[in-house]
Amino acid sequence: QVQLVESGGGLVQAGGSLRLSCAASGRSFSSYAMGWFRQAPAKEREFVAGITWNSATTHYAYSVKGRFTISRDNAKNTVALQMNSLKPEDTAVYYCAADRGIGLSVIAGNYDYWGQGTQVTVSS
Repeated sequence: QVQLVESGGGLVQAGGSLRLSCAASGRSFSSYAMGWFRQAPAKEREFVAGITWNSATTHYAYSVKGRFTISRDNAKNTVALQMNSLKPEDTAVYYCAADRGIGLSVIAGNYDYWGQGTQVTVSS
């Protein structure tokens, strides 16, 4: 069992930066792939970024590539999402998720554990 708690969301102007953090409890964190998803009002939850258990592979949604960076620290049981050059369309609730499976998935249904989410609002 893994419990995930996100932090770091807030209100920022377009062009600004935020750093989201996800703290995980549980002994198996280092074996899980981790992902960040987001959900805007009236929209489906979408993949943002993912990282394998050993940080060897990362993957980004096209809309955030070059602006967002995912990283993890297995010693501290944390995963982070550095978000730069934010745009109003990045406004959403951001969720951290853990996947017990092999590989790196972009499908929300493949993730086994979810945090409660943190709101990110980008003003124009």
